[in-house]
Amino acid sequence: MLKDYTRRKFIKDTAAAGVALSAINTPLKTFASEKKSKVRIGMIAVGLRGQAHLEEMLKRSDVDIVAMADPDKIMMAASQKLVSKYGKKAPVEYTNGPYDYRNLLKRDDIDAVLIASPWEWHLPQGIDAMNAGKIVGMEVCGAIQLEDCWDFVNTCEKTNVPVMIMENVCYRRDVMAVLNMAQQGLFGEILHLQGGYEHDLRGVLFNDGVTPYNSGAEFGDKGFSEAKWRTVHYKNRNGELYPTHGLGPVGTMIDLNRGNRLTALSSVSTKSLGLNRYVAMHPKGGPNHPNAKVKYRQGDIVTTQIQTANGETIILTHDTSSPRPYNLGFRVQGTNGLWQDYSSGGLDKGFIYFEDKSQPHKWENTQQYMERYDHPLWKKFGKEAEGAGHGGMDFFVDNAFIECIKRNAEFPLDIYDLASWYAITPLSEKSIAEGGQLQQIPDFTRGKWMSRKPIFGRGDEY
Repeated sequence: MLKDYTRRKFIKDTAAAGVALSAINTPLKTFASEKKSKVRIGMIAVGLRGQAHLEEMLKRSDVDIVAMADPDKIMMAASQKLVSKYGKKAPVEYTNGPYDYRNLLKRDDIDAVLIASPWEWHLPQGIDAMNAGKIVGMEVCGAIQLEDCWDFVNTCEKTNVPVMIMENVCYRRDVMAVLNMAQQGLFGEILHLQGGYEHDLRGVLFNDGVTPYNSGAEFGDKGFSEAKWRTVHYKNRNGELYPTHGLGPVGTMIDLNRGNRLTALSSVSTKSLGLNRYVAMHPKGGPNHPNAKVKYRQGDIVTTQIQTANGETIILTHDTSSPRPYNLGFRVQGTNGLWQDYSSGGLDKGFIYFEDKSQPHKWENTQQYMERYDHPLWKKFGKEAEGAGHGGMDFFVDNAFIECIKRNAEFPLDIYDLASWYAITPLSEKSIAEGGQLQQIPDFTRGKWMSRKPIFGRGDEY
């Protein structure tokens, strides 16, 4: 949707739209004072990820999709086709350029918006939505710069409009089973955690929408879907570009922003070789293809070490330019044992060990423990989640968003999680640029983390 959207331009555009948006600014307390039986949704950005959320919403009888905004008419047509498949009324379209979403926000028949746009649009669209009084479900990424995180928090606190970060991996079945074990003390006191985004994205970053298996050698104006915009970040930046898939799930196990918080990080990066090699070897590329000669700043593997207020350490790994099977590389290490993941999920995968239960130096039967401690949410909604995207995870994150709005309940993953997780990206960029120097992570809760009570995964109310 956007190539070179600068902070200065954002401030200018927001100021210009301020009068119109303030006229429809409705604080949360005025429209969430009673429980709802149906939630009226506006979709902002309906590319492939937006369509995944859209399909989950179309399956529900308690959701109406009122309107959709996206300047990409091909993606809009695909979304309308999806709506028709489920026999629902066609939402109103807003396709007149990248700012037409603001006209969607002026509607008085929308309770909430789901934003699944390119990363650089998250801030302006999120700010505009909060100022328009629309509850926000925000897809994940990392911030463009650290100040963006404060803009999110300050606007949320000022408008009293809640925001949920839509981190679906927090709801992965094996992750939630391990969360259940951690909350019951099986690992003892947590000491160290690991996670990351270890996913071969080369076919996503170079994608012409024509080549078999949805890959190619093009990005930018010649690219398809995420290749239109995501690869530009790899060209211009070097850091932990996608932190939340690794950080969010382990963060819930140590109650980040609810009794604990992130305090500092240090990042290092390898050299960048993978993207050039991929284009050079691709049938539609070759060593003389222009994109094989581009200088990509993003290192093939970025490693980030994080410290917390309560003394745990976290390691994140960003590895998306190398040939590899998908794996988020989770590890939860406590004083009494650990869990290590080596797959894309599943109750029969990974390694688990407990000093007070296992034979010395021998891994336990992982499936036995995973099934025994299968999280109550999955026991309750597992059948409903069948067929949902990402192995059912999409059902749970979308269900939490809708049920919290209906019940006027606090989001389990909120604006403070968004800000602190998004902040990893610009801080890691700064650390790498400074040779791995330690960077302090702001307290976006302004001290409230010390008294806020943990809620994620505690009970099956959602």
